[in-house]
Amino acid sequence: MRRKTKIICTIGPASNDLDTLRAMHKAGMDAVRINMSHASHDDAAQTISWVRSLNRRAKHPIPIMLDTCGPEIRTGVRDEPLNLVRGNLVVVNTHPDPPHSHDLDHVQVEYDSFETTVDIGDTIRIDNGLININVIDKLPVGLLCRVADGGELGSRRHVNLPGVYVNLPSISERDEEDIAFAKEHDVNFIAQSFVRTADDIEVMRERLGSSHQWVQIIAKIENQEGVENAASIADAAFGLMVARGDLGIETDFARLPGLQRRLVETTLQAGRRCIVATHLLESMIENPIPTRAEVVDVANVIYEGADAVLLSSETSIGQRPVAAVEQLCRICEESEQVPGLDFTRELRHNSIKQHLARSAVELAERLDAVGVVVITRTGLTADLVTNCAPPQVPIFAFTNLAQTRRRLALNRGLYAYRVSFNKDAEKTLQSALSVLKSREKFASESIVVVISDVLSSGGVDWIQVRAVG
Repeated sequence: MRRKTKIICTIGPASNDLDTLRAMHKAGMDAVRINMSHASHDDAAQTISWVRSLNRRAKHPIPIMLDTCGPEIRTGVRDEPLNLVRGNLVVVNTHPDPPHSHDLDHVQVEYDSFETTVDIGDTIRIDNGLININVIDKLPVGLLCRVADGGELGSRRHVNLPGVYVNLPSISERDEEDIAFAKEHDVNFIAQSFVRTADDIEVMRERLGSSHQWVQIIAKIENQEGVENAASIADAAFGLMVARGDLGIETDFARLPGLQRRLVETTLQAGRRCIVATHLLESMIENPIPTRAEVVDVANVIYEGADAVLLSSETSIGQRPVAAVEQLCRICEESEQVPGLDFTRELRHNSIKQHLARSAVELAERLDAVGVVVITRTGLTADLVTNCAPPQVPIFAFTNLAQTRRRLALNRGLYAYRVSFNKDAEKTLQSALSVLKSREKFASESIVVVISDVLSSGGVDWIQVRAVG
């Protein structure tokens, strides 16, 4: 059984050693994510070094995704935790010191425009929504709020302002440092946090510069503004990540299933890669098996046609990171075999090249071919074949560029190899077919459909039916 949905794993204290990474890869990990909200540059550099060690012997290379912090808002530093009790009043402002004229609890928020941006009736969600306070009045010393859901507030807790336009730059000072680190270490993907408009993607491209335009940008959709602009963001980015953690806080969580479906559909219609993340197998942080609800949740992501699923805390701080990958792999494999699934993508933009890719896939299905072979330099033709979402026929991409091979690792149902390109097109094709025989163990009489735009003069696309042998 060949799994089509790709698995991305977040690396953290529970998994940042060579033996665990090797075991996770063997269990089904296709790519690693380094979350810069928690990882230091030293930690990230060590992860990258170990992944590259694994890649020297891996059948398919493990690409590296660096996840930026983005324009986040946090509470201030506290000497001691503050116990916020439900029903109590609290003053919230941007000042580190409590107001002298009010005998009330005080919370500092590190966002200069906070008091002018947030209005009466708004809700302030703190620490991923565990603490919620409602704004009931505006005072000269700050916002007067009532605690709706209490808890212990420590230092530097994350703040969400649902429905409030946040006037922050798309790339923070910390992001600038992390982007420089990503360029230095040649990461393959950057997951850009809190993308609100397509312009945010262009700002990231400017930061990457002409020397790193091959780094692919994944736009994380985490608030209402991002949802509203998802179509234009998808057109500008390499792919979209449905980041259900902050998205479920920034929007009404009861709408989250519908938003997920809408965002996946929007991404696939744009012909882009789609990742669904957060709380996939959250119970496995501590438990040996996932809950039944988690299994069904992951299956629904597969049915929606996402290219990849992403584990967060399960593999970064969980007690059984390898087991989490194994369980997710099993769920993906079984869900993909459900009869009657149709992953056909209704694309918004159809080019002549896209129609040719669809013809190649349809021909492969009619001939019961063992695969569609794509000879590609940049990966564009491989993306177009992926967009056709063949339900049964795997895609094998062959490129002469290591960067292209790694970035194709997130394409659903695609398996990439690197071969040398020869001026003689037939020699290049024979090299690819030889790999299928030796690495995929295909019989000589097996039929494949080949599509390419690099094996003919002038870059003309063509389709052939060939035997592997």
